[in-house]
Amino acid sequence: MDYNEGMRAQDRRIVLCAGVRTPIGHISRSLADLPPAALMHAAVHTLLDHARLDAAAVDGLIVGWVGQTFSAPNIARVVALTSGLPEKCQSLTVQNNCISSFEAVSEAARRILTGEGGLYIVGGTESMSRLPYTIEGSRAARELRSLATVKERWGALWDNPNASIVDAMEEGLTDPVEHINMAATAEVCAQVYGIPREEQDRFACESFRRTLAAWNRGFYASHVTPVVVDGKTILEKDEYPFLREDLPQKPQMFAKAPALFGSSAYPLKDFYRDNAQFLHGKAYEEGKSLPTVTLFNSCGRSDGASAVVVATPERAAAAGLTPLAELKSWGYYGNEPAFMGVSPALAAPVALESAGARFADLDHVELHEPFAATVLSIFKLGPEHGCDWRAKYESGALNPNGGSIALGHPLGATGTRLVLNLMHALREDPKARLGLAAACAGGGTGGALVLEKLA
Repeated sequence: MDYNEGMRAQDRRIVLCAGVRTPIGHISRSLADLPPAALMHAAVHTLLDHARLDAAAVDGLIVGWVGQTFSAPNIARVVALTSGLPEKCQSLTVQNNCISSFEAVSEAARRILTGEGGLYIVGGTESMSRLPYTIEGSRAARELRSLATVKERWGALWDNPNASIVDAMEEGLTDPVEHINMAATAEVCAQVYGIPREEQDRFACESFRRTLAAWNRGFYASHVTPVVVDGKTILEKDEYPFLREDLPQKPQMFAKAPALFGSSAYPLKDFYRDNAQFLHGKAYEEGKSLPTVTLFNSCGRSDGASAVVVATPERAAAAGLTPLAELKSWGYYGNEPAFMGVSPALAAPVALESAGARFADLDHVELHEPFAATVLSIFKLGPEHGCDWRAKYESGALNPNGGSIALGHPLGATGTRLVLNLMHALREDPKARLGLAAACAGGGTGGALVLEKLA
């Protein structure tokens, strides 16, 4: 072979075909006993079955997973082998925090464009219920040289300077550069951009209302499949919205949720002191500066998995798949970690420019809702970047079927959850053509994908 005829960038269309996801389980509830590999296996196995896709046609599996542990090193490879995909299958696990499965879609597209393959299953998985507690320290320390030694000296480790016992969940949700956790970034946005709690609570209430309405009219039946273990159905529907099913009818309940920052144990004044470097010179004002972020106007911690097929039109046709949307572009943009939640406002224009589209051209938008505070901050910032997010929301074009506040946020799976929502919202609307999915990620990285409806 002439090396000049080898792998190279090619002008190819990229389409998204069948996709499924598990219902999203609330932390420590219905899906808590299933490891992330089992959740991803369920998504891939169901996708192959529902799409009647021959596993031999799959060139690769690319999986986003945030809470990576050695229980399944390269979880994509583990799932590929347990799901009956070909042994030669390319297998890659990616980690870009909350946009990991956006990255999985983009990575499949890149591989298609360079000629490495033509049909990929991509997606993401997360079991926040099973994020571990870890012992951090060097094995050079006598106390950590072996598991037997750790067990023998367990009681003394808590006060040992050579070791620390860490909650991996809280550590993972804290930026290691700016040392600020994700909920605090939402409160920073709320204080800097002037987003009152009442507005956040109204947005969260609407997220629940839209989510429940979408479930009740059958929207999610198109791509959410029950989790079945040993013949027993473990979970049929997204768990959290139905646990909080009464919230839209009792919006006054939002006001009863305690603020995360502003208790007697940690007054908002102390929050201002500890985060002064991020508050753009804004000073605490007694009686005027009020805490805003609560558990009810934030997304839940969750378990779940999602998967979708990314392919060339030719390979999709050969596999008997109907393309639902064409991937027109993607875009990523980094910003200050303490303002990570507004990064979609920066990433979306990158993706739109690459697609040759304007925000005004979009018929549907799916925007990740980590916190009402960050979404509403995006609404404020949007016009600076040519994007009127608020107008899309008020017209019902943005998150018409609810969002992460109600559905939950299984970190690695949320990107393709957004993609599935977008594909099926476009499909449901006969007048719709163009859509955008966008999300933020811890560390200050935003991602966005532009899709055009095909079927």
